[in-house]
Amino acid sequence: MLSRVADSLYWMSRYMERTDCMLRMLKVNYASSQDVVQDFTWNSIIRIFTYLNDDEVDELAKSSRDVLSYIITSRENHNSVYNNIVKARENARSVQDNVTVELWQCLNDFYHLIREPRIERSLREGDPVSVLDTLIRHGMLYYGIVEYTMFRGVGLSFMNLGKYLERSLQSTDILDIKFSDLSYDLDKPADTAYWKYLLLSISGYALYLKSYRSGFEARNVIDQILFNVSFPRSLAYSMSLLQRNFERLRSSSNEQSFEHIQFMIGKLYSRVKYSNVHSITTIGLHQYLKEVHDELHAVGQSLNKHYFAYS
Repeated sequence: MLSRVADSLYWMSRYMERTDCMLRMLKVNYASSQDVVQDFTWNSIIRIFTYLNDDEVDELAKSSRDVLSYIITSRENHNSVYNNIVKARENARSVQDNVTVELWQCLNDFYHLIREPRIERSLREGDPVSVLDTLIRHGMLYYGIVEYTMFRGVGLSFMNLGKYLERSLQSTDILDIKFSDLSYDLDKPADTAYWKYLLLSISGYALYLKSYRSGFEARNVIDQILFNVSFPRSLAYSMSLLQRNFERLRSSSNEQSFEHIQFMIGKLYSRVKYSNVHSITTIGLHQYLKEVHDELHAVGQSLNKHYFAYS
């Protein structure tokens, strides 16, 4: 497969995974803003999904509708849902011969939906939850179409690399930001609603209730998001799929590059696989998450260098 084709499929998938994560977080946080008015803040969400400085974050966080508009439809915010969808569509358009007609139509429809003036109008004046539900459903349609129509080959492996690398990064970033609000103190009491909304935002609430009978505790939340292999958004699950899809790219023409990146992924996956909540407390949660994030970023950089011909 040509490097430019692999690059486009990889980044198309990363942008769509990022979009899905953003929309779910926004929906749950908006619901939280209506339920917990006094102690609610948008600061953590803005810090996760934008590149604003502290003063800009504090200013934007004063209005829920301003936050939604900036993160969803703003053209100026390079990481907005709008810009992610535009970039995903552009990547798909450049490699239409390598994606199915259904997948291209799905992304094209999503692109035209996010551009409709009624979306911005509803976020500003109407019911934001309805807008978020509509956008989330389009994202789910994308995942369903990928699953049922994309042929099982090298192209899908590159798409899955993008998907699970982005998901791993999002999981570590979300956990890091959310625990920074508690000064990374695992014994610091937090309202049950704090953990509930965090788990709801990553679709992990139902599994948590089934897996942890002792109630909402910081250590259990960490365990699920990082190490619970039954949770599809956990770091351990995402790393296992990242490793599995990368191994499908082995060929005689790229043996040296393959082994270099395979070592990086395998080393990180082993670290996650053989860690637990107790072991990471010895080095500190923030330090652990930072190191994992840096290693994931290094994997992405190596993919760019060896597979996508970036300098």
